Amino acid sequence: MSKVAIFPGSFDPYTKGHHDIVIRSLDIFDEVIIGIGYNSTKKNRYFDIDLMVEKIESVYVDMPNVKVIVYNELTSTLAKKHGANFLIRGLRNTTDFEYENTISQMNRYLNEDLETVFLITTPQFAAISSTVIREVHRYGGDVSEFLPYSI
Repeated sequence: MSKVAIFPGSFDPYTKGHHDIVIRSLDIFDEVIIGIGYNSTKKNRYFDIDLMVEKIESVYVDMPNVKVIVYNELTSTLAKKHGANFLIRGLRNTTDFEYENTISQMNRYLNEDLETVFLITTPQFAAISSTVIREVHRYGGDVSEFLPYSI
């Protein structure tokens, strides 16, 4: 039985930190599905979702065990649909852990077969956040160093 994991997020934008988590996850899982979700707490995306799908797919063009999908449902439901028993989450700090732990517990309640696997961010990517990258980009700053593709 293959081990399928979903790496859910809004990925607005998808960063080198996200990419690092996916690459490291491939040492653990047979297939990783990057799920770009619509986050109900975020009003509008900064980067178009179709553009993000295109950019992320270009990063993994030679990796058939990485897929990119868009979803608008509970992550626990998405996992059932794709036969995934694992969620991947990256943690930069203790604040991330507190937030992710709560979500993990709810996902487990909604889908008892779903296990969340936390990977600690590689130190060189710990300061990168999509929020900061959006702000730098919005005001004309160069964000190319933080993204695994060009914008």
